[in-house]
Amino acid sequence: MSKEQAEAWEARTETWAGVDVNEFQRQVISEFRANSGKMSGMFEGWKLAVLTTVGARSGLHRESILGYLEFDGKGIVVASANGADKHPAWYHNIRRNPIVTVETGTDTYRAIAATPPGRERDTLFDRVIAEAPGYAGHQARTTRAIPVVVLHRIGPRPGEERVKGIGDWIVEVHDWLRQELRTLRTQADRMIEGGTDPIDRTRPDLAQQMRAHCRDFCGALTKHHGGEDMAVFPMLAKQFPALAPALAQLGEEHTVVARLQDDIQRLVDGFVPGETDPVRLRADLEQLAERLESHFGYEEETIVTALNATAPAPGFG
Repeated sequence: MSKEQAEAWEARTETWAGVDVNEFQRQVISEFRANSGKMSGMFEGWKLAVLTTVGARSGLHRESILGYLEFDGKGIVVASANGADKHPAWYHNIRRNPIVTVETGTDTYRAIAATPPGRERDTLFDRVIAEAPGYAGHQARTTRAIPVVVLHRIGPRPGEERVKGIGDWIVEVHDWLRQELRTLRTQADRMIEGGTDPIDRTRPDLAQQMRAHCRDFCGALTKHHGGEDMAVFPMLAKQFPALAPALAQLGEEHTVVARLQDDIQRLVDGFVPGETDPVRLRADLEQLAERLESHFGYEEETIVTALNATAPAPGFG
């Protein structure tokens, strides 16, 4: 939005007294769609987009026509509301549900809307006003820090191959942990049966194997959850406030899982064939498995889409 466009918008809004603003928006959106985003009249030459959100209160789909920028391949919209002292309704919607649909006139895509805080927001706003100076006038009219919203595309662009995201990588880590836990349970089953290794008698006995396997598994799980608690969850909570309650719940579940891990490690380390009850050990492993499966499933449902849309998978592992 240039200064001239901002002035034209302000002049137009002054005539809105007694006008149905929602109807005006519907007319603009209709023209936008009918002409593949190319506008005439007061909007001629503007780069616009239709943002469809889910109403924070109603749960209904809401459409808004907004100025649209693109930085580093990501869509950008600004919750300026023409410099009003309150955030626009669509911004409240994405704070509750960040999954949106974006129409640019030539492309329609699903996205997850992030609201960068603090210095990151300030840096983005500087880029916004460098490209669209009219937003500086909007900020000058209000004391609220006008939010800049980054639209992270969900899935590849048309014609492009899907890139493996960090969310996919986390699912792979979960799958590895699931497999390791299955191995532990299988070892416990054999201990209940009183079995030894029938293939290679030179290998350590089953109790020793299980102790080593359990240490590896518990160490990997602790490292994985620590990384999520220290880095992944705080980053997501800042970018996507709607996810904050679920992320807090996931963090609490990590504490419960850690207690179960400690109990199992103690049981395995202290296991003496013929003396320690393997049935209790197997029952505790099953409890951990059920707790982890529920935790992993909820975590994957909650954060994988956001992670895939915001960052590629690590270049290792």
